[in-house]
Amino acid sequence: QVQLVESGGGLVQPGGSLRLSCAASGSGFGRNAVGWYRQAPGNQRGLVASITSAGSTNYGESAKGRFTISRDNAKNTMYLQMNSLQPEDTAVYYCNIRVQLPFGGSRDFWGQGTQVTVSS
Repeated sequence: QVQLVESGGGLVQPGGSLRLSCAASGSGFGRNAVGWYRQAPGNQRGLVASITSAGSTNYGESAKGRFTISRDNAKNTMYLQMNSLQPEDTAVYYCNIRVQLPFGGSRDFWGQGTQVTVSS
């Protein structure tokens, strides 16, 4: 089992910045891909950014050029630095880890979510 705990959400003005953190329990964090997703009211949950165990990153279109995902395997923690935030970035942000299973396949674990609200 893996538990993920997010922190760092809150209220920010348009153009501002926030840094989200997600701490993982258990072993194997460094061996698996992790990512951030978000869900706004009435919308499906969608990818914000992901990073593989090797450090390769992938960003959703809305995050490119503004958000940066990173990970610190020694601390079992992932981060999402969000700059130039806009009202349309308002959503609940979830961290995710995709754990590769010993005999094939994978299993997703999710954090509880942290609210990000961008408003003046």
